[in-house]
Parts: sequence; C-alpha cells; structure tokens
Amino acid sequence: MQSTGHAIDGHPINWHCNQGVSDVTDYGQFRAAACQAAPVFLDTEATVVKACGLIAEAAAAGARLIVFPEVFIPGYPYWNWTMTPVQGSAWFERLFRAAIDIPGPEVEALCSAARAAGAQVVIGVNERDSYSMGTLYNSLLFISATGELLGVHRKLVPTWAEKLTWAGGDGSSLRVYDTTTGRLGGLACGENTNTLARFALLAQGENVHCATYISLPTAPADYDMVEAIKVRAAAHSFEGKVFTVVACSSISPEIVDIVAHDDASRAMLERKHSAFSGIFGPDGRLVSEPLIDDEGIVYADIDLNRCIQPKQMHDIIGHYNRFDIFQLHVNREPQSRVVFADPPPAAPQSFSPDQSPQP
Repeated sequence: MQSTGHAIDGHPINWHCNQGVSDVTDYGQFRAAACQAAPVFLDTEATVVKACGLIAEAAAAGARLIVFPEVFIPGYPYWNWTMTPVQGSAWFERLFRAAIDIPGPEVEALCSAARAAGAQVVIGVNERDSYSMGTLYNSLLFISATGELLGVHRKLVPTWAEKLTWAGGDGSSLRVYDTTTGRLGGLACGENTNTLARFALLAQGENVHCATYISLPTAPADYDMVEAIKVRAAAHSFEGKVFTVVACSSISPEIVDIVAHDDASRAMLERKHSAFSGIFGPDGRLVSEPLIDDEGIVYADIDLNRCIQPKQMHDIIGHYNRFDIFQLHVNREPQSRVVFADPPPAAPQSFSPDQSPQP
C-alpha cells in the first residue's frame, strides 16, 4: 500500500509499505547513472541532442536517475583560465549567445527525453538572465520522470576564475525534491566544499545527492582534480549517510583545438587525471566503477534502505546533533533586483448631474 507521511517544504513524502504481519517501510531501490561526456562545445542544439541520446541509452540500461555534468549545455568557459579577461571577452559573448532561457525549447526537449525514458534527470546548463544581456548563471535542472521541471539551482558562488562568467544565485534554490528515486538534492562543482550548503540539503532529508563537475585540467600543477572530487563526494556521503552520484564532463580534442591559443594553454588543457565520475554509498565508499577522463556512463544499483543503519551511529540531522547549541539560518527568499513602490490607482471621480469636470 502507499502512504503519505510528513512534508518537506510543504511537499508530501510518499513511501511504499510491504504487506505482511506488519507493514515495513521500504525506501526503494533503483539504478542510477552518471554520464561523463564532453559537450558539442558552444553548439547548444547539438549538445541537447547528445544529452537526449545519453538519456535514452542510460534508461535502456535500466537507469531511473541520470545525472549529467556541470554546465553540460553548451560547455564550460575554459578561456577564463587560459586568457586575460580582455582576450576572453569575445568568448563570453559566444557563450551568452549559446546559453539557454528557462523555460525554453531546450528545457522542453530535455523534459520530453526524461518523460520518454521514465527517468529523473539532473543536468547542468548555462542559463541566461531573463532581463540582463550580460548576466549568466551556472544552473542545475531537476527534471522528473514524468517530464516536469521540478526546479532550478543556480550555483551560489562561482569558483575563482569563474567569476568572470557567472553571477551567483540565491538561497531560494537550496531545495530537496521528493521523487521516485529518493529525496533528491544537488550542488555544482566547488559548492560541494561548502559545508553549510551541503548541510542545508541534508537537513531537508536529502538521501541522494547529485554532484556535478567539469574536467579541470587548468588547475594548479599540484592539484589533482580526480582525488579532489573523490574526497568531496566520499565526505558528503559519509557525513550525511547518503548516496552521491558524481557526474563530471570530459574535455575532448575538439574543445582543446577550439580554446587553446598557444602551446602553454594546449599543454594545460590536455593534462590527464582531470575528470572523475562515480557513485558513492552511505559509508563513503564507491559502489560503481570509477570513470577517469574518458567518456562513458557508470551505473550503480542504489538501495535507500542502506542509509538507515549508518545513521544509528551518526545522524547529523537528527539525534547526533545539538540543535540547542547549533542552528543554521538559511534565507530562501528570492532576491529581486528592484522593488517598485507604485502608488495605488486613483479612485474614479463622480459628478452630480449639474456638475461638469473642471479642466
């Protein structure tokens, strides 16, 4: 039978119970997929087509949750790391023109692909601001298995050189969605180091976390992107006793050819051990095969019931915390660029039959 429990942010939480001597809550099992792929760089239409094809491929393999990389549509602004701001300005314009509107036809195509696949989809996009011709957001789309756009998360703080491209989002999108594949949340790349952002999702009952990344061969020489991703994902899974699906982009030779402007930048962009995708269990260990650098899809069968026993030891959103000592305040009110204080409309004047309006 199906029951309705308490609500998160006003949304009812549904669970299924097995019939027997007593009802036993079963939190569900499903297959998750992490897509590690390169976009068709700055070609929005072609990248959407590629994404829809990967959704169909993963669903055919049984996936009911399919996660894509950060800003997969239509690509990552690598020029911020290899060019001066002046050199990169023309590239920003190219990205702005190739970015998408939400809602828009690209979102509709992705929602249709998710509905046809019967799978939840989480995918990173470059989102144009609705009013400004110079503002972009690094956004994550959460799409239901019925093709509904559940929500959009804008990266709160662009990382380092990314500030040349993206504006920051606000707290209104720090939300967890109750779906057929668990209570789903997600953050983009460096946000997964933000302890408070991660706790804000865990505190809403998140039990499946989507961590999206880009291949970053332009990092400092002593920075190992693969190990950095693994540490962050394992930490979130272990601390929260949740599953984490990591999807990272790969960087193709075509992207290198497009963006490299000298031998030094080409050498940076061709650096190996810069992309990692995989799925972590609630004990912080990998439950999928690791995928490093190359394109592909990795899968894992997720059993949400495995989150229960580890939480007996450390449930940081429940018994293993002191909310009389610690309390996190999250402002989720959407921030407006302007507040108009329009005067109320004037009351209509009435005239007696023997009066005429004054000029």
